Amino acid sequence: MLVIIKSMLEIRPTCENCDKLLPNNASDAMICTYECTFCENCVNVILKNVCPNCGGGFEKRPTRPHSQLPNHPVRMSRVFKPVVSEEFRIVLKKMKDIEPRMR
Repeated sequence: MLVIIKSMLEIRPTCENCDKLLPNNASDAMICTYECTFCENCVNVILKNVCPNCGGGFEKRPTRPHSQLPNHPVRMSRVFKPVVSEEFRIVLKKMKDIEPRMR
């Protein structure tokens, strides 16, 4: 018997670094494989496509269809963990030039 497990993205509401609002329909929301969520500006300018939490890369976050929001609402609580530049600089130096799939 085949069992299908459906898992929903949390759709976190803000950038973990700068706390910018990233509602469900935000076109500049980026996520890593663990759903760490950052705005596109922070990913490109500060993080250089290196997740400070897991070291992975980022992709555009999908948008939950409006019709699904009543039954599968987005997360309301924020995750705010600004990147500590000195600590992250060491990680960034090691990983920024390595393809995310190879890290």
